[in-house]
Amino acid sequence: MKRWISVVVVVTLALVIFQPDNGYAKSKTISQIDKELKQLQEQAKQAKQQQEKAAQQKQEAQHYVNKNTNYLKEVLKQMDVVSGELANISIQIHDTEENLRSTAVKLNETEARIEERSGLLDSRVRLMYTDGAVSYLDVLLSSTSFTDFLERADSLQAIANQDQLLLNEHKQDKQLFEEQKAQLEQDYAKVKQLYADAEARKSELERKEVEKQQLIAQYHAEIEESDDISEEQEQLLIELATKRAALEKEKNKLKAAQVYTYKRSSSSSGSGGFKGNGGAMALPVSGARLSSGYGTRVHPISGQVKKHTGVDLAAPQGTDIKAAEGGVVIVAEWWSGYGNTVIIDHGDNLWTLYGHIRNGGIKVEKGEQVKRGQKVAEVGSTGNSTGPHLHFEVRINGSPVDPSPYL
Repeated sequence: MKRWISVVVVVTLALVIFQPDNGYAKSKTISQIDKELKQLQEQAKQAKQQQEKAAQQKQEAQHYVNKNTNYLKEVLKQMDVVSGELANISIQIHDTEENLRSTAVKLNETEARIEERSGLLDSRVRLMYTDGAVSYLDVLLSSTSFTDFLERADSLQAIANQDQLLLNEHKQDKQLFEEQKAQLEQDYAKVKQLYADAEARKSELERKEVEKQQLIAQYHAEIEESDDISEEQEQLLIELATKRAALEKEKNKLKAAQVYTYKRSSSSSGSGGFKGNGGAMALPVSGARLSSGYGTRVHPISGQVKKHTGVDLAAPQGTDIKAAEGGVVIVAEWWSGYGNTVIIDHGDNLWTLYGHIRNGGIKVEKGEQVKRGQKVAEVGSTGNSTGPHLHFEVRINGSPVDPSPYL
């Protein structure tokens, strides 16, 4: 919406500023118009620079969009990994809690055995305290026979062994209880720490995701702003070209009217070559020979009788070709049978065409403002040509007319 509003404002201002009044031609001189044309050219140059700057900013912003988008994809992948880790850790916590419950049961059983043995040991101690200390030797010596002696010895050994076993089991159960309890607490603390670490990583990744999303939105806004600037400058360039065409038209009106006398010849005499016919335009090639005029002729390649839409000025390969009049280059490339071609728009729907330019001989670019007499190309023989020469045309409203009266 912002872009279209800007374009409408530019167009409206251009229509107001560039609208020539009825007394335009009367109030301005050719030198004043030339000065304004120079100013327009400078404005167009600045607009082009702004457009190129906006294009560069857009390219940089797009680069950072791509970079942050790729980074965001990596962050999202890491978040998926962390989410998987959290799920696994949750399973571990669940398993550990199950182990806690299971171990708690075992601890209760171990504690019950310890209490039971403690009771037995307490009873054993109380019995010994109540009955007094009984000498194992007295028990053995009070035997009534050798067999009784052996039986008494075995019984005493069994009692001693049972006491020792009871003490050992009691000690082992206590140690096992402490170990199981410590291991369980350690495992539980470990999985809780793992879960806390994973949650912290997930929070950090979520923060990075928000940051990258904000950066991407910011760069997209810069891209849109660059597009707005570029489109505004493009519209301004169009309006400047319209203004230039209007000035060129007024400049042509201010020129003295000339009566052209058409002098057609197939060749020129003297060392200076073709001199022209007294027209307003400058000769595009100096010292050239008029090898073919405008009108019906036998085509030198096809042999067919057809209209020749311009004049051919024969000159050595590489001879300078100059602009017959100032204007804006609208074609600077290969152009069908004309070969390498330059076309200049002089305003007021008046064009000049320069054909058969040699390869690498085009010295201007499309959109460039050129002056009368400025070198724009070099003579060649590209396209449908039988030898080095310049095919020169004058076109009114896009249609070729006899160029001879203009030269």
